[in-house]
Amino acid sequence: MQKYFRRIAKVTLVLVYLVIVAGAVVRMTGSGMGCPDWPKCFGYYIPPTDESVLKWEENKDFEKGQVIIHREALKVAKSDFTTSATYNTSNWENYTKHDYAIFNVWHTWIEYINRLFGALAGFGTLILAICSFGYWKKSKRITILSWLVVFGMGFQAWLGATVVYSVLEPVKITVHMVMALVIVAMLIYIIYKTSDADKVEHASRNLHKLLWAALIATLIQIIIGTQVRQFVDLQIDIFGENAKNQWLLNPNIQFYIHRTFSIFVALLNLYIAYLIYKFGVGFEKIRWVLLLLLLEIVSGITMYYIDFPFGSQTFHMVAASILFGVQFYLVLEASKTKSNPNSL
Repeated sequence: MQKYFRRIAKVTLVLVYLVIVAGAVVRMTGSGMGCPDWPKCFGYYIPPTDESVLKWEENKDFEKGQVIIHREALKVAKSDFTTSATYNTSNWENYTKHDYAIFNVWHTWIEYINRLFGALAGFGTLILAICSFGYWKKSKRITILSWLVVFGMGFQAWLGATVVYSVLEPVKITVHMVMALVIVAMLIYIIYKTSDADKVEHASRNLHKLLWAALIATLIQIIIGTQVRQFVDLQIDIFGENAKNQWLLNPNIQFYIHRTFSIFVALLNLYIAYLIYKFGVGFEKIRWVLLLLLLEIVSGITMYYIDFPFGSQTFHMVAASILFGVQFYLVLEASKTKSNPNSL
């Protein structure tokens, strides 16, 4: 089983990143409330494709827990029944988690697909955890961490539910994103620790500290970015989806912090790359860091000056999460360093 464990871990990591991609698409399209309940969607395991399903009609069969939109409010069926000629309030109860009662078929299915990816990733982490028992005698840490990933995915699912119940409260969206990165970090750690390759590089503790600083800076930048995204969402509510040139006319302070801090992040990583190449200490993945940083900067400039072209927001968020993963792997590589008088 150990033979395939690392491969399973890599597949699971890809699945988690697919969830991040799907979540970014949800945010880009404003589909976060596409399913107003959780874990079902309007009370269905497979959501409706037409609004008529969510309307009350006479002689229509409903099952317990199914939802309708009646007088601009969500109503939940108390039991299985068939409607009579008139609406009977005793058959329904109010949905109490929130008062958002809008159906948009595209938003619903985008959010539903996001949840399907989440379920698939959760299944992948469960398989990984079961397979990790093969490492129990060799490295209990791998087994424990694999099961922590499973619990982390469960916690992430609960966070997703709280995001919906809060009608997309900004703080909860940010925590949801950070938790996704924590899961990514745990999976990368598992992949790294189960590798048979030589993990020792010739570098100093100072380089290790700089890599940690770069990783933390990226995490801070992502958190600030989620707040900027929330500001954009509010502007969309004011000006509409088609008025992209209005979204950043009067940006808030978080936008300026995000833009300025990106310069610091870029310079810090360029300095790290300079030291790595100067002293020849390995860490070839720094090239990926520089490439991802370039893509982040280009996509950020594109959104600001070219009015948010389609997919740019999703690309910007996903590239940032991949950047975080690559930087964390570099931190792990540097954690197994040797003293070298000629290195940094």
